[in-house]
Amino acid sequence: MSRRRIGFWYRFAAVLCKPPLVVLIKRDWRGMEHIPADGGFITAVNHNSHVDPFAYAHYQYNTGRVPRFLAKSGLFKKGFVGAAMRGTGQIPVYRESTDALSAFRAAIDAVERGECVAFYPEGTLTRDPDGWPMTAKTGAARVALQTKCPVIPVAQWGCNELLPPYAKKPHLFPRKTHHVLAGPPVDLSRFYDREMTADVLKEATEVIMAAVTRQLEEIRGEKAPETPYDPRRERIEQRRKTRAQSGEEASLSATEAAPAGTEVARSGTEEESGK
Repeated sequence: MSRRRIGFWYRFAAVLCKPPLVVLIKRDWRGMEHIPADGGFITAVNHNSHVDPFAYAHYQYNTGRVPRFLAKSGLFKKGFVGAAMRGTGQIPVYRESTDALSAFRAAIDAVERGECVAFYPEGTLTRDPDGWPMTAKTGAARVALQTKCPVIPVAQWGCNELLPPYAKKPHLFPRKTHHVLAGPPVDLSRFYDREMTADVLKEATEVIMAAVTRQLEEIRGEKAPETPYDPRRERIEQRRKTRAQSGEEASLSATEAAPAGTEVARSGTEEESGK
């Protein structure tokens, strides 16, 4: 989508959002030369603050290629916000419903029409304690392999200092810097002739996220963990610990509930047997 086709709603959103962003955030924006001037493409972006979709949209707006985000369907029902989401052509994601696949069809259609679709592959704010990208969902890889479009890895950092993940109040001062670094297209050609299985999608997703993470390493000047944080593994481990703890508590409760003579008799038997 070229700048001349941005349309009323995107321009209106820019008028509303750009002034506070300019006031609150300094900019360190690099890699704009990697954003394609023409044709459909995908950007894969890390997500570490509720503010960063607006700041990233500002970055890409300045390239002349406005993004279409995949967003929770509930946002499209909220009065003015919903009208703006629909008017700017954002794509609703209906999670756990019969319409769940409609977002992927809409994303594919948009790319094939020559538009940009911005993916947050993690699907939500990162839960990594140090803010690194965590394991991702396969939606971006699915659209990329089906359309064979360019996938531009984009890393951002700084909005998480303005509004940390899951925080309710912003830290306005001192003024924060929004760092963005877009990289060259991710080479996914090795997957084009392979059947689009779950394993292939997972592998392609890991390649995409590795590229995003490398961009973030350059911004932060430090290395990311070798293994990305996996919230699913963390939930499984937490449930395992909870079950183990519950088992210990149940065993302790059973011991406490046993008649007092039971333990005495057992002890006496052990003494008689020489144990």
